[in-house]
Amino acid sequence: MAKIKIPYSNKLLEVEIPDHNLAGILESKAHDYHACGSQEEIVNSALDHPIGSATLDELVQGRKNMVIITSDHTRPVPSKVTMPLLLKRIRKVNPDIDIKILIATGFHRPDTMEELIHKFGHEIADHEVIINHLSEDENSVVRVGTLPSGGELWLNKLAMETELLISEGFIEPHFFAGFSGGRKSVLPGVAAARTVMANHCSEFIGSEYARTGVIDNNPIHNDMLYAARQAKLAFILNVVIDSEKNIINAFAGDSEQAHAEGCKFVMELASVKAVKADIAVTSNGGYPLDQNVYQSVKGMTAAEAVCKADGVIIMISACNDGHGGKSFYENMANAGSPEEVIDRVMKTGRTETIPDQWEFQILARILRNHTVILVSDMCDPQMIKNMHMEHAYTFEEALKRAFEIKGADASITVIPDGVGVVVK
Repeated sequence: MAKIKIPYSNKLLEVEIPDHNLAGILESKAHDYHACGSQEEIVNSALDHPIGSATLDELVQGRKNMVIITSDHTRPVPSKVTMPLLLKRIRKVNPDIDIKILIATGFHRPDTMEELIHKFGHEIADHEVIINHLSEDENSVVRVGTLPSGGELWLNKLAMETELLISEGFIEPHFFAGFSGGRKSVLPGVAAARTVMANHCSEFIGSEYARTGVIDNNPIHNDMLYAARQAKLAFILNVVIDSEKNIINAFAGDSEQAHAEGCKFVMELASVKAVKADIAVTSNGGYPLDQNVYQSVKGMTAAEAVCKADGVIIMISACNDGHGGKSFYENMANAGSPEEVIDRVMKTGRTETIPDQWEFQILARILRNHTVILVSDMCDPQMIKNMHMEHAYTFEEALKRAFEIKGADASITVIPDGVGVVVK
């Protein structure tokens, strides 16, 4: 019997798979990567040696104000490490500069004070100026151009009006933007809702290039690059983290060049060869990415890449924060079938995209071909069932059900962290 640890909320679940069923275990090499130096040393080294850019110290000289974009509560960016180092460097060179921290909520809800304290610690949460981007607040955004896709580009006024715009974030595989980090802090991070929806249209989500680990010819990525250039994103600090959410590498400098180098590093670690199976088991990497069903679709796409047609995906995800999006939930729950969802979405024009459409489009795509059993003892089972999935309180319950569907001799591939791999 194989025993495998899988992230779930803030802990690890140990699941058992019969040896004769286990086809493979797919994991990023980031889990075994041994970094040189402490997290602080890794970050400081990246800041000392920026890629394609002047140093941060040089960029802040003579500036009266600046904005630092950072990720929201749904992303495991280790800001307790990175943000103090950024602030210390900036104020050492320019003690009087006015600094605002802008939370890149994208289309998500604002961060709560409790979440800000968890992210930054009390010192920063209590004493720095921190502002949540509100994508649907028309008064907080300004139009700055037209995306290559044709959509209107509206960005946060603070980001556009500041003398210096920088961002911090992390790089991991992303299920339709190729990779997170870099340009994503601007679009969707601090973009207006209408801009996010234009970028996340059904046509682009359906593109063969809008896939995990793919940037070349990716129409979503191309829009994001344009937005970052228009915002004059001058400098980034992007880190790479392991399964314990610890920093193993960092890339700083030009928003495109530094990000590209980071993506290469992640690809080398995250690429895994597909092992096709009747049943695929995965997770969303635990907290904070497994707080809701919306985010959990990301991990499901890794399982989708290895699951045979009409197979079963066992998704281990806490979803303690519920579905994660009203439109996401209602469009799934109010549809008679996944096929109905897809048919409706594909008839929706590029400029007619509705909230969360991208997420229910991908979930419906997965459900059209596979049975999904979501394992959680922290959410409402009926909510899961309403979204055309099955629910199980435990992994053992889910595995029993999967064997009922596919047979006792069904093959199983396990991807412990579905958001951490690029399946080839």
